[in-house]
Amino acid sequence: MPEQVNKTPCCVGLLAHVDAGKTTLSEAMLYVSGARRKLGRVDHQDAFLDTHALERARGITIFSKQARLETSHRVVTLVDTPGHVDFSAEAERTLPILDCAILVISGTDGVQAHTLTLWRLLQRYQVPVFLFVNKMDLPGTDAEALLKQLREQLSPACVDFSAPGAEIAENAALCDEALLETYLETGTVTDGNLRSLVEKRKLFPCCFGSGLKLEGVAELLEILDRYAPEPKYPPEFGGKIHKISRDAQGVRLTWLKVTGGQLKVRSTVRYVNQKGEPREEKAVQLRLYSGDKFTAPEMIAAGQIAAVTGLSETWAGQTLGAEPRGQPYVLEPVMTYRVNLPAGADPALVLPKLRQLEEEDPQLHLLWENGQIHVQIMGRVQLEIFRSLVKERFGLDVTLTDQRIFYKETIENTVEGVGHFEPLRHYAEVHLLLEPLPRGKGLKFDTVCPTDVLDGNYQRLILTHLEEKAHRGVLTGAPITDMKITLLVGKAHLKHTEGGDFRQATYRAVRQGLMQAKSILLEPWYAFTLTMPTEQIGRAITDIRAMGGELEAPESRGALSTLKGLVPASEVKDYADTLAAYTQGRGRLQLTLHGYAPCHNADAVIAETGYDPEADLENTPDSVFCAHGAGFNVKWNRVPEYMHLESGLKTEKAPELITRNLRADDRELEKIMEREFGPIRRPQYGSSSNRPATEEVTIRTPRQKYILVDGYNIIFAWEDLAAQAKDDLDAARRQLCDALSSYAGFTKCRVVVVFDGYKQKGNPGEKHQDHNIQVVYTKEGETADAYIEALAHEIGQDYAVRVASSDGLVQLSSLGSGVLRMSARELREEVEAAREAMKRHYRA
Repeated sequence: MPEQVNKTPCCVGLLAHVDAGKTTLSEAMLYVSGARRKLGRVDHQDAFLDTHALERARGITIFSKQARLETSHRVVTLVDTPGHVDFSAEAERTLPILDCAILVISGTDGVQAHTLTLWRLLQRYQVPVFLFVNKMDLPGTDAEALLKQLREQLSPACVDFSAPGAEIAENAALCDEALLETYLETGTVTDGNLRSLVEKRKLFPCCFGSGLKLEGVAELLEILDRYAPEPKYPPEFGGKIHKISRDAQGVRLTWLKVTGGQLKVRSTVRYVNQKGEPREEKAVQLRLYSGDKFTAPEMIAAGQIAAVTGLSETWAGQTLGAEPRGQPYVLEPVMTYRVNLPAGADPALVLPKLRQLEEEDPQLHLLWENGQIHVQIMGRVQLEIFRSLVKERFGLDVTLTDQRIFYKETIENTVEGVGHFEPLRHYAEVHLLLEPLPRGKGLKFDTVCPTDVLDGNYQRLILTHLEEKAHRGVLTGAPITDMKITLLVGKAHLKHTEGGDFRQATYRAVRQGLMQAKSILLEPWYAFTLTMPTEQIGRAITDIRAMGGELEAPESRGALSTLKGLVPASEVKDYADTLAAYTQGRGRLQLTLHGYAPCHNADAVIAETGYDPEADLENTPDSVFCAHGAGFNVKWNRVPEYMHLESGLKTEKAPELITRNLRADDRELEKIMEREFGPIRRPQYGSSSNRPATEEVTIRTPRQKYILVDGYNIIFAWEDLAAQAKDDLDAARRQLCDALSSYAGFTKCRVVVVFDGYKQKGNPGEKHQDHNIQVVYTKEGETADAYIEALAHEIGQDYAVRVASSDGLVQLSSLGSGVLRMSARELREEVEAAREAMKRHYRA
């Protein structure tokens, strides 16, 4: 059917629990809209969207696919997703590209456990939802009771749109206070009002009908046409990738939705692969699919979904161009199996082939352990499909054995992890804060490290290294989760630091922190619903309790009873078969992944695993330091004794005794200070004017050292810089900044250089980062003295601050702010001493 350019593109997903009639409804929508002349059926194995032989043989949807249809005002891309719980991750991957979704519910079954999982996912991705209650042609269905169930278990904002218009308007107005006020004043609700509520997920239109009998389908299409959101797209190109697949010829397809601008054939696509490496490739061909057939347009506009060839390292969940990064996927497999290959097959050669399947289904995790291939799978049906795909694609008849639970680990307390990597001519140190997060939050990464301590490029590199690896816990070696890892501080070497150094330091910091923390072993738990004859409910309760499960009170409905609760995935095993046996096939078990929770038998699992974190050399918690021209290993528990940076945690340190002798020029300045400003009270020199100059006094050790440098004063106080300034003042500034940058890098001291700009008309002032020091040019009317005094006053109580200047007024201001003074000569001596120390270090 030819498209009309004035129609709005709309991407609509179809989601449902298994056997709700979702694919049948998609066939009905295609037929009623005129997109298909023949009505396909799942049981006849001719459904338009079940194109794969495995789908037609089993009568279920395994792979998400799309079809195109039109309504009065829209061009709809209909995305059919799997309904079976084993393939729910495939359904989740489509959610970020949807403008709205149709959630299909069986009129005979009502809201199921998997329905609730899908509802939570739709809420997570903020997808507007229309509900279609299917199979209403079958006996025993009750629309009124089903609508009540939808309102109780999903949302009170579920409104029956098959009701009279006035009733729809009244019920919709109750979903929004502002609209209710308007409705009470005018008595009307517009289509725009309803569309806005749907888009904001404040209203969920409901329809009742039968996909098989084509009942209510035309009404559903009309409601979709009138009330579906109408997204606005920016002019800059953006895209969301939701799937990777291969066509019958083996051509790699990147499925994406254009979310801004447009994508043309042969245009350049820039992206970063999963290793963090930039890539730049051409979009060789664009394909608009409907079923298993496609057209190849020259351009794809915003709002459309296309398959693109020519992109070799893209991945599902990736965003392109101006599209911001999306959320990580939630659903993941909980079982691990060993892949047994046929005789003569080399695992090292087979693994790259199987990686193609992992690329197409990111939740199908492949693991390489001790020369063997392991795979993580959602359930038994997916296991059988995996075997079939391997046979079909690669001609390998594999078996899967050695079923294991996929555990995870987290921490209970907050710790700081330190990693140092300094073999000869390498250098990096990283301090990370590890904090526990609530269950199900996954891993989050952040930085609070100032850029004057560690350059922003190095910080981004550290965050990349945190994200790129599946960091292992220290109890069983399982992946970590549910924690926030924050970069506190870090250090690089001006000459010897390379990118790989921070990778090593980052990995070691994570492990060193985990070794200190109190770790918790997590296991997957299922939410279950058991339906069985009432007389056998006692047997089920006993079984669940023996598994370590948690139960709600049973609900009885006539001859059948329902039991709900939570149970560890490790204990369920083949209980569905056991249930069928003792209920003579009348019992039914529904499982949906509830999430990870503390392991019910953690001690036994840890003991059985026998994991030694210190013997895992690929994930070592130890650090490498350098002395006498050679690197040496430092055990994780002794790293704080050797680390070069102070702890990044904001903890108070015990007071420290120091001895300070007042020099003659300091005492002279005191007299001037007293004459100009009155008596001086300085806790670091004592509170009594007759205290001996050498008396020990108690001060709090500062967390960081600062030197505030009066730039021009130092330039004209140092003879070589003063001579240079006569010919080229800018060159003199450059030489001073270079010398101070080297000094700061070697001594771990923060340096701020302040240059006077107060006499320059209209000068707004300027601050910038020059390598690892801060450079300030004061604004018109502000002297360097005033700026230094204000800054010293601001930070003098929390840091060990010295002011470098031979200007008496600056010295006085410094003392008044509670900081220490340093003359130009003393600064020169320290800079030269640091330079000599660096030379000795390099020679070593």
